[in-house]
Amino acid sequence: MKITLKDGSFKEYTEGRSIIDIAGDISEGLARAACAGMVNGKVEDLRTVLTEDCELSILTARDKEGLTVVRHTTSHVLAQAMKHVFPEAKLAIGPSIENGFYYDFGHEPFSREDLDKLEAEMKKIIKKGEKLERFTLPRQEAISFMEEKGEPYKVELIRDLPEDAEISFYRQGDFTDLCAGPHLMSTKGIKAFKLTSSSGAYWRGDSNKDMLQRIYGTAFNSKEELADYLEYLDNIKNRDHNKLGREMELFATVDVIGQGLPLLMPKGAKMIQTLQRWIEDEEEKRGYMRTKTPLMAKKDLYIISDHWNHYKEGMFVLGDEEKEEEEVFALRPMTCPFQYYVYKQSQKSYRDLPCRYGETSTLFRNEESGEMHGLTRVRQFTISEGHLIVRPDQIEEEFRGCVDLAKYCLTTLGLEEDVTYRLSKWDPNNKEKYLGDAQTWDYVQNMMRDILNHIGIEFTEEDGEAAFYGPKLDIQAKNVYGKEDTMITIQLDMFLAERFDMTYIDADGEKKRPYIIHRTSMGCYERTLAWLIEKYEGKFPTWLCPEQVRVLPISEKYEAYAQKVNAALTGNGILSTVDSRSEKIGYKIRQARLDKLPYMLVVGQKEEEDGTVSVRSRFAGDEGVKALDVFINDISKEIRTREIRKNEE
Repeated sequence: MKITLKDGSFKEYTEGRSIIDIAGDISEGLARAACAGMVNGKVEDLRTVLTEDCELSILTARDKEGLTVVRHTTSHVLAQAMKHVFPEAKLAIGPSIENGFYYDFGHEPFSREDLDKLEAEMKKIIKKGEKLERFTLPRQEAISFMEEKGEPYKVELIRDLPEDAEISFYRQGDFTDLCAGPHLMSTKGIKAFKLTSSSGAYWRGDSNKDMLQRIYGTAFNSKEELADYLEYLDNIKNRDHNKLGREMELFATVDVIGQGLPLLMPKGAKMIQTLQRWIEDEEEKRGYMRTKTPLMAKKDLYIISDHWNHYKEGMFVLGDEEKEEEEVFALRPMTCPFQYYVYKQSQKSYRDLPCRYGETSTLFRNEESGEMHGLTRVRQFTISEGHLIVRPDQIEEEFRGCVDLAKYCLTTLGLEEDVTYRLSKWDPNNKEKYLGDAQTWDYVQNMMRDILNHIGIEFTEEDGEAAFYGPKLDIQAKNVYGKEDTMITIQLDMFLAERFDMTYIDADGEKKRPYIIHRTSMGCYERTLAWLIEKYEGKFPTWLCPEQVRVLPISEKYEAYAQKVNAALTGNGILSTVDSRSEKIGYKIRQARLDKLPYMLVVGQKEEEDGTVSVRSRFAGDEGVKALDVFINDISKEIRTREIRKNEE
C-alpha cells in the first residue's frame, strides 16, 4: 500500500494502517498535533484504517478542516458537561459551524451564569484528557441503547436511518453520543474555547416540534487566537443593526405589538422614504408603470397561482376554511398575482410588450418566531417589487435590464463589492415542490445560465433554492455575523402565465403566452436599512442621513442667526436642525459626533456678521469657514449626485 503525502513523498505499508499511526511514523510532534486526515480530498477520522493506495494530508488545528474537527469535539465536551451539570437535559444535535459550534438541548432557557458553570465543567473534562473511542451498533441495538439513556431526540434520528445501517457512536469517559465524526483522539486537543450565547431553536427547524435551547460556542488553537476572536465579536456586536439601529432611534420593537413587526422611528422612516423615492423615480426612468394593489385577496387567487399549495404555511389566513359559507382571505405574501390581473384588464398586442409593472409593496409572511431578528427577518415588510411581461425574444434584454438596475442600486449605495450572485435551481429529487416538468426546468435554467454568462456575472449554482415557479438569480450578502441573506432576486417564470391565462396577440394575429420576469430593484427596504446600518456603522452617506446638518450656535445670543441658517438649509431640501440647548459648544460638537452626523455648522458673532458658517464634517474634520450659499451648493451637489465621501474617523 502506497500513501502519497502532502509534500509529494510517500510511505509504503504491507498491511492496513490507521491515519494516526501514519502521522506518528512521520513525526511524534505531528501525531500529537493531528486532528484528522484528508484522504483523497475527504476528511477522515484519525482512527480510520487505510488499506489501499491514496493521497493523505495530516490535518492540524492550523488547517481549516482540522479546526472544524476541534470544534466538533468541543461540542461533545459541552454535551458531556451538560449531563454533569444539568443531567435532566436531553441531547439533540451538536455540529461544528462556521467560526464555532452549537449544541441543541431539551431544557429550559440558559442564563449566562449557566454557561459559566458549563464552561467550568468543560475545563475539567479537557484537563482530564478523556480519550474518544468510536464504536458502531446495528440500528435496533442503537435505538435500544439510546432509549435506555432516555434520549428521545437521538432515538428519532436513528429511526430515520436505513434498517441495515451500522450506527456510529463516540464515547469519552462516562459520556456517549450518536455521531458520525470525525473527532479528536482526546479532549486534551482542545486548547481554547468559549461558550458565547444561547437561544431557542425548534427541533429540526419545525415550529410544530419542541422548542430546544441552542448553546453557541467557539474553539481555537490558542488562547491568543480565541482572545482576538472574542474582541472581534465585541466589535461586530457594536455594528449589529439590531443594537446600533435601536441606539440611533431608527427602529424599535414592542412586545405588545408582536415579533417581527418593528416600529420605524422618524429617522428610520425618513431613510426608507428616501430610498423608496429614489427607487421609484429610477424605475419610472426605465419604463416601469406604477401599480397600487390590495394588501389581501380571497384564497381563490392563491389557488390559481398555486401559492395555496406551495406557500400556505407562510401566509396569514383570515377566516375559517371549515365554514363553507365564509369567504377566506389571506394577507398577500407577494404582489405577482395582483399585477397579472392588471395586465389582463385589456388584450395586449406583441407591440405592447414588454409591460414593466413596479410597485412599492407591503407584504406579509408568517415567519417562525424563532427566526425573527431585528429588521432582517420580519413578518411585515416593504419591497420594491415588479413584474415584466415579455415576449420570448425580449427575455435576455429585459433580464439584463433588471440586473443592470439592481447593480446600479448596489453601486449607488456602496454595496456592490459586498455581494455574491447565485443561480438558484430546482431540486430534481423533490419534484413535487415545483410546477412543471424536468424538461421545462432544464430549458429555463439553461436559458438563465446563458444570459448570466453573456452579461459576464460570476455566479455559483445551488439546487433546491428556486421558487416553485422558476429559477432565480439571488444577490446575496452577509450580515456582521457572517450569516448570508438574499438581498435582491430576479426570477424567470414559464408557468404562471398559463395558470392565469395571460396572452398577447402576435404579429400573425395568434394568441401566445408571454414569459414573466419577477424582480426587485432593492429588495426588502427594512433588510436594506439593516444592511446599510452594519455596512456604514451608522455613518451613512449624506444623501441617506435622516439628519444631514446640525447648526450649533456658540451661545443663545446667536440662536436667531442659527435659525436663519437652518431655514435656508431646509428651504433647499437639506435635512437640518438646530441644537438650541444652553450647553457649551464643545459639548454640542461631541454630541453631534456621537450622533454620527455628516455636517456641523458652528455659528457665532463672526459668522453672523459675514453671513458665513464654520463647517465641521465627519469626512474632513474642520473644513473652515464658508459662505452659507457656497455650503448649500456644495452639500446640495453631494446629495444630488449621491456621493459617498470617505469618513475620516
